[in-house]
Amino acid sequence: MNRMIDMERKVTKFGNSLGLTMTDALKQLGLQQGDTVSIDVNQASGEIIIKKSVKVTLPNGIGDDFMDSLVDVIGEYDDTLRGLKDR
Repeated sequence: MNRMIDMERKVTKFGNSLGLTMTDALKQLGLQQGDTVSIDVNQASGEIIIKKSVKVTLPNGIGDDFMDSLVDVIGEYDDTLRGLKDR
C-alpha cells in the first residue's frame, strides 16, 4: 500500500544552516543515521523529493569511466529517453 503521510514542520536554524526535523518520515523509509540519500529539487513546483540511495556494485569489466560516460549520455538525452518510455 502506497500511503501519503501529511506532515508540517517549521524550518529552523542548525548552526549556520537551515533545516527541519523529520525523524518519523525518515524512519518510515527505513533511513538511519549515516545512510545516503538523493535529493531532487523542483523549483517550479516547490517540491523536494528525498530518496534512499542504493549502492550499486559494478560488474567485473565495467569501470567508472563507462559509468561516467553513461551518466553524460543519459543527461544529454533525458527528455528523449523519457519520451520513449511512454510509447
